[in-house]
Amino acid sequence: MWQQVYDPLGSFALSTIAAGIPVAVLLAALAFFHMKAHLAAGLALLVGIGIAGFVFGMPVAMAGKAAGYGVAAGLFPIGWIVLNIIFLHRLTTLNGYFKALQNSISGVTEDRRLQLLLVAFCFGAFFEGAAGFGTPVAVTGAILIGLGFSPLAASGLALIANTAPVAYGALGAPVLALSAVTGLDLLQLSAMIGRQLPFFSVLVPFWLIWAFAGFRGMREIWPAILVAGVSFAVPQFIVSNYHGPWLVDVIASIVSMGTLTLFLKVWKPKKIWTSTAIVNRHDTSMDDIAASGMAAGAVEAGGAAHISMVRAWAPWVILSVFVFIWGTPAFKKIMDGLWAWKFAIPGLDQMVVKMPPVVSKPSPEAAVFNFNVLSMAGTGILVSALTAGLMMGYSFTRLLKEYWETIKLVRYSLLTICAMFGVGYLTKYSGLDATLGLAFAHTGMFYPMFGTLLGWLGVALTGSDTAANVLFGSLQRTTAEQLGLPPVLMAAANSSGGVMGKMIDAQSIVVASTATKWYGHEGDILRYVFFHSIALAILVGFLVTLQAYVAPFTHMVIR
Repeated sequence: MWQQVYDPLGSFALSTIAAGIPVAVLLAALAFFHMKAHLAAGLALLVGIGIAGFVFGMPVAMAGKAAGYGVAAGLFPIGWIVLNIIFLHRLTTLNGYFKALQNSISGVTEDRRLQLLLVAFCFGAFFEGAAGFGTPVAVTGAILIGLGFSPLAASGLALIANTAPVAYGALGAPVLALSAVTGLDLLQLSAMIGRQLPFFSVLVPFWLIWAFAGFRGMREIWPAILVAGVSFAVPQFIVSNYHGPWLVDVIASIVSMGTLTLFLKVWKPKKIWTSTAIVNRHDTSMDDIAASGMAAGAVEAGGAAHISMVRAWAPWVILSVFVFIWGTPAFKKIMDGLWAWKFAIPGLDQMVVKMPPVVSKPSPEAAVFNFNVLSMAGTGILVSALTAGLMMGYSFTRLLKEYWETIKLVRYSLLTICAMFGVGYLTKYSGLDATLGLAFAHTGMFYPMFGTLLGWLGVALTGSDTAANVLFGSLQRTTAEQLGLPPVLMAAANSSGGVMGKMIDAQSIVVASTATKWYGHEGDILRYVFFHSIALAILVGFLVTLQAYVAPFTHMVIR
């Protein structure tokens, strides 16, 4: 057995810098050296194995097994989701159904800002709640690119929108995991997160449209943005506080989508915005952009009037139904009962020991690969794609051919996802992530801010709010108790802060670039979303700080 060491260099500052090197290499390779994502991830993985073995003292063979475990976990379930959602998107594109979907959305509104609200925020939140794990970004990114949004806009804006719902994604999986690792009451954690994120469920739609259309563009449709945000935030608060974490996103997204659609029947913006370019200081004036887009929008609207909305949405309704069914615990249990294979990684399972102060007592880490492919969300997506494909008139032979073409299309993205997960699992088992976490814990009275940023860092590193909660949940509770802070507050802050890291984690960026067919531009996406990610994470930290120390916010805290 090997015990993790969190200060191998005898200087916590130097050890922290060493622990951050693999992540720094990954981000620098993507953002500054413009390396292809699969090469950047592979380089970061090799550097990580070197740091884990030669600095932190982890046996190199064990480090390799941790990386291999991550590669397998990256392919299943994340890569499995990406492959199958792109397969469905490909089928709908080839036979014109996706064009019909675009026109049906234009039928609700020709305004690109409002389309963005409906697709990226409302529709994306439903898929986050039902499946999570990359599904919402893959679906909404593909829809936005089909609607004519630029690749950067479709990728970056889908990532920004996929924030506020993340803590309750995959039918509450992050909250369930947080309760399991902290020993804190599940319903209290659900309620506390539900007293933090609703503020951002109102803010994020405004932020999303501001990022796309600028302040003036946002101001022109503020009533619709407010309707979308409030109609999501109120059910999010009610369900999370009075029911639990399981159906928060599903209910809130359906209410928000329905409310916004009804509102748009009685309210229209004065100026129809049909440009799909992101407004920034290099663009032409916003008046020119809006005016130039209006003519194109009129043509689209005329064509959309002749296309059946049922035909347009049928594949995606089928997808929604199957994904929801696959996400229910009862169905998962049935599928796992039919067939699931658990494989304990020899030389890794129970061989790595987490040590205090990361945990209260030495705790061996499990390393069991659960190949429960029948109950994975990606399998539900595959079944829905095959069902929709047959409904759309594809033969079984043609479906097999297009599936092979899809595999060839996403092969480098799958390699990237696997390598990214390899880095994430390596940092977990080597203790590099814990060293970074402990650095945040040395911040004293500023811990509410930095503890929130710790959750942000966890998701940025692992790509999952669930994984970040497992990673840092017990540390958050222990540190909060040492500092006299409410443990439920800081455990919830880990999850709430983590959602803002979702837009910069490497896996999500690769999913976005794959869905929008913007391969090789992962660094561009990262540079675009990074400011939005850190700014929103700091705002969450500010709210948590108010809840920790300042009345009346302190009255919101469950103690």
